[in-house]
Amino acid sequence: MTTQLPLPMITDLGAVLIGASAALLENPAGDGRVFLNGQLAWVWDAGQDDVRKLAAVQLVLVGAGPVNEVAAGFGVTPESLRRWRITLADEGVAALAPVKKGPKGPTVLTGDKATEIRRIRAGGASLRATAAAAGVSTDTVRRALTSQETAPAEPAPTMANSPTGEPPAPASSISPVLPVLPEPVVRAGERAASRAGLLECAEPVFTPAGKVPLAGLFLALPALEVTGLLACGRETFGALPDGFYGLDTIFLDTVFRTLAGEPRAEGATRFDPAALGRVLGMDRAPEVKTIRRKLHHLAGMDKAGELQKAMAIKHLGTGTGGGPGEELAAVLYVDGHVRAYQGRKKIGKIHSTRLKFPVPATEETWVSDCRGAPVLIVMAAPGAALTGELRALLPSLRTIIGDNRRVLVGFDRGGWSPALFQHMAGKGFDVLTWRKGTTEEIPSHLFTTLTHTDDHGEPRTWTAADTNVDLPLGTGGEVFRMRQITRIVPARGGLTRQIHILTTTSKMPAGEVIHRMGARWRQENYFRYARMHFGLDSHDAYASTDDDPDRSVPNPAKRAAYQQVLTARTQYAQTAAATDTALLAARKPAPGTREITITNKTHNTITAGLWDAETALEQATTTHQGIPARVRLEELSPGQQVLDTQMKLLTHAIRMAAFNTATTLAREMRTNTGYARAAEEAHTLIRHALTHSGDIDPTEAGHLTIRLDPFPTKRATTAISELCEHLTTTKTRYPGTDLIMRYEVKTAPPAHTQ
Repeated sequence: MTTQLPLPMITDLGAVLIGASAALLENPAGDGRVFLNGQLAWVWDAGQDDVRKLAAVQLVLVGAGPVNEVAAGFGVTPESLRRWRITLADEGVAALAPVKKGPKGPTVLTGDKATEIRRIRAGGASLRATAAAAGVSTDTVRRALTSQETAPAEPAPTMANSPTGEPPAPASSISPVLPVLPEPVVRAGERAASRAGLLECAEPVFTPAGKVPLAGLFLALPALEVTGLLACGRETFGALPDGFYGLDTIFLDTVFRTLAGEPRAEGATRFDPAALGRVLGMDRAPEVKTIRRKLHHLAGMDKAGELQKAMAIKHLGTGTGGGPGEELAAVLYVDGHVRAYQGRKKIGKIHSTRLKFPVPATEETWVSDCRGAPVLIVMAAPGAALTGELRALLPSLRTIIGDNRRVLVGFDRGGWSPALFQHMAGKGFDVLTWRKGTTEEIPSHLFTTLTHTDDHGEPRTWTAADTNVDLPLGTGGEVFRMRQITRIVPARGGLTRQIHILTTTSKMPAGEVIHRMGARWRQENYFRYARMHFGLDSHDAYASTDDDPDRSVPNPAKRAAYQQVLTARTQYAQTAAATDTALLAARKPAPGTREITITNKTHNTITAGLWDAETALEQATTTHQGIPARVRLEELSPGQQVLDTQMKLLTHAIRMAAFNTATTLAREMRTNTGYARAAEEAHTLIRHALTHSGDIDPTEAGHLTIRLDPFPTKRATTAISELCEHLTTTKTRYPGTDLIMRYEVKTAPPAHTQ
């Protein structure tokens, strides 16, 4: 049987074609017909919805057309058509008929009942407990809580209109409804004025907005103010040239991006400009070229070092230096850091302990406080040793401290120099370092058990001996006496060994000396953490200048010649031993052999190799002595360059402020919240909170309220809520405005149970 084509005039009557063989014809009165292959297949009158649904399902079942086309022809969604098919298969055609709904009864969710449900739920009761206490179902509780979010805000009751005459309960859990991500404020006029040079900088402007991405960055403002970056930046640089983005905005933008995981200027392309602009109070965040231009202008003023010193003075002046008592101003750690270079410029090579081989690099000298937080950085001269850098750094540290109190300076064996120790002690600095080289073992009867309670209240215990040692200063017999604290630590093979700590402080308990020396690893931990999260080794500028061609540098030929001396010396010792053995054998023949006479010729034959080895040693020694120990850089490496330092010092200052900000927030999490796992998860939770979404509410005069969205877990929400309460008490003002910051966390919506 051949397939009959649809009637050609069916479309002229207003029918809807379905597939290649079906057509649906309906009139405004509700009557309908379905033609299949030109033949009338289904007919229904107005109100016969069950027949209409049956016709639609049958068209799908017989393959007259695909589901999407049949659903579109009947004016329904594919999901509705799917439900009709299931109903027809399970319950028959009668189930397709519409069911007339009965009269609605009175609702139990009155205004008073909804208020009661919210009050019980706000007290911390679970969903089921709230339903049981209010005498309703859990669905009713959900509707009451949902209606709370969409209900218009009512004026808060006061003492005068409170029905009980008592102060009203706080309404922090009831958040006003703010527009979700409204368009930024149009600031075209200010941008035009800045292009014409008529605007010094645009002030931050905030509008009510809900669900703002990156709203958690506002949490950083109280801790950022403590670092002094903005205040010291204004004192050091004054202001940027007239333009739309001012000095505070550029610094805030860089700090916020660093805290959000993009410390380099190129990271601005990974943020929505409008989203980051809402946090800055601008219509959009600055672009990469603007950030680079502004920072290059600041670096060109050659004041980045002054900015760091000003921030260091503020940092150590806030009591974070770790100085116990009035005699000791601060505990500082000094260490060198090698920043490898991967470009094409001719940069001098420095041995990298991390990479374990020499690489083109620049060397930096870092100063950190007792907690490992960075305080100051200076760019070391190419090839400079830590001993020389420490000696040159002392005047700057004394200026930062500001008085004559002693400062405990800890460093590793790279700064070993008894002459340096004596110099530091004379300048009011106490030394804390490891002893270098071999030394005699301390008798076992001098060891005792030492204890110390650290900054977090945890007791520490060691087995150590507290003695004194004299260090030779030179060949003249002069010595420098220092305090030596020796510990017994495990060694390989189940054995033990002694390690020695040297210090010039006599008032600090031995247990605290051991703790302070071990805490030097906090600085190493900062290097590792900052390398991963804060772009420690990134090159923010590739500008370079020619190195000093007259600079004296070690002559590598001198070292190579000395290696030849060592080789010749070893060869001579081995030849002398072999010659002595041969001469001894010649004087004492084996038993049973006749005596022999050693002639001069025989003796010369035996000692010929020794004379050759001695001659080679003398020649190697003479060659080594004739090579100069140092040469001009131009002779060794002509055209060598050094990287620009001002841009790196500036970006280091901003990123140090960002790191200290995050560390301060993590410390506040440990001390001012009840978060049980703060010791292990404080930094992780802070990083999550800083990129969290929330509302910006400037509707209350003089205040800027940041209301963060609930966090995925209840314990995280509770911890951040407690942190917000503490940060609100600081009454920090948003930079460039008179708005006092307030911080809240929205009440988490009730959990829906299945």
